[in-house]
Amino acid sequence: MATFIKKGKSEQEIQEVDTKVQEAVSGIIKNIEENGDSAVRELSEKFDKWSPESFRLSEEDIQKVIESVPEQVKEDIKFAQEQIKNFAEHQKDSIKDIEVETRPGVFLGHKNIPVNSVGCYIPGGRYPMVASSHMSILTAKVAGVKRVIACTPPAQGEIPVSTVYAMHMAGADEIYILGGVQAMTAMSVGTETIDPVDMIVGPGNAFVAEAKRQLYGRVGIDLFAGPTETLVIADETSDAEIVATDLLGQAEHGPTSPSALITTSRKLAEELEDEIQRQLKVLPTADVAEVAWRDNGTIILVDSLEEAVVEADKLAYEHVEVLTEDPNYFLENLTNFGGLFLGPETNVAYGDKVIGTNHTLPTKKAARYTGGLWVGKFLKNCTYQRVTPEATVEIGEYAERLCELEGFMGHKEQASLRVRRYGKKQ
Repeated sequence: MATFIKKGKSEQEIQEVDTKVQEAVSGIIKNIEENGDSAVRELSEKFDKWSPESFRLSEEDIQKVIESVPEQVKEDIKFAQEQIKNFAEHQKDSIKDIEVETRPGVFLGHKNIPVNSVGCYIPGGRYPMVASSHMSILTAKVAGVKRVIACTPPAQGEIPVSTVYAMHMAGADEIYILGGVQAMTAMSVGTETIDPVDMIVGPGNAFVAEAKRQLYGRVGIDLFAGPTETLVIADETSDAEIVATDLLGQAEHGPTSPSALITTSRKLAEELEDEIQRQLKVLPTADVAEVAWRDNGTIILVDSLEEAVVEADKLAYEHVEVLTEDPNYFLENLTNFGGLFLGPETNVAYGDKVIGTNHTLPTKKAARYTGGLWVGKFLKNCTYQRVTPEATVEIGEYAERLCELEGFMGHKEQASLRVRRYGKKQ
C-alpha cells in the first residue's frame, strides 16, 4: 500500500490560483482583440518595460545579434540543434502517406500535410529558454511548415541575444521581442502588424499556458503545458544525493513546479528530506527550488515495483526518471508520462537542452491522453477517397440502405444518384 511521507498542495488550492489566472488572461485577450497593436504595446510596457519602435527584429537587427554571440555559444547551439533536427527527421521518416485498394475499385488514402503557419513562444523571464527555439521552431521547419514566426520576451529591457541567435538558426521567418499573453494572443488573432497563424506552440508560465487554453479552437495548439513536473522512481540501488539533485534541478523552474519521489526503499524515503535541505544551502537557485519543494514536493513509499507503476501512472507527470536496478521494467509497463529517462546515466536536463528529444511535454495529467511536441503535431493527417464507376454502384447500394436506416434521405439521394447514373453503364 502506498504511504505518503510528504504531500504537496491539494488540487483545490491549485484550482483557486488557476481561477485568478483565467480571469486575468481573459481580459488581456479581449483587450488585444479590440485594440490590436496599441493594446499589445500597452501590455508590453506594463509587464516587460519594453516598447521599441517595432517589436519585429529586422534583418539588420538579427545580423547585429549574430555578430555579438560568442563562438562557443554558437558551437553549443549548433550541436544542440543538430541533435534535435536529427531525431525530428527520423520521426518524420516514420510517418508515411498511404493509399490502399480496400475493395475492387475503392481507393482510400491519407496525406500528412504540414500546417501552413505556426507561432512559437520562447519563454524568457527569470531564465532565457534558448532550447525552446530548437524544440519548436526547428521541429516545425523539419515538418515542412512554410511560415514559422516566434516571440520571446526582452531580458531586463534588452534583446536576449543568445535566444534570438538560436531562433534565427532554427529557421524562424519572423522574430518578435514580445512576451507573455500579449505575444500568444497577437500571434493567434493577429494585429495591424502581425499576421495571425494557424497554430501556436511552446511552453511558458501559468499565464501563457492559460492563454493557449483560451485561444484553442481559434488556433491549434501543441498541448497544455503548465508548470514543470518531475518524478523520480527509485529503489534501494539509488541514493539520496542523485535523487535530490535531479528533483531540485527541475524544481528551480518555478515555485509552482511539482516534484515527487516514488520509492520501494524506506531508507531513501527517510533520507531524502535531509539531503534536499543540504543541497539547498549551496544551490544558486535555492530561492525558487526551496519554495517549489516545500509547497509541491511529494514522497511516496511503495511496497513493490508494480505499485510504483500504479502510483506513477496516477501522477502522469511530465518527466519521469527511473533510477532502479531494471529501468526497462518501467519502459515496458508505464503508460502515463511525457518523457522517460532510463537509468542514472541520463537525466531530465539532457532532454531539456540537448540530447534530441523534445522538451515541450504534457503536464497536469495530460500525459493520460497525449504525448509531447514532435514533428507529427505540425502535420494534419487528411484522408481522401477515389472510387471507380463499378465500385460506386456497390458502395452506393449499401449507402442507400444505411442512410435510410438513419433517416438521412438527402444523404440517401447522393448515393442513389450514383447508383442510377453509373449502374446504367454496366
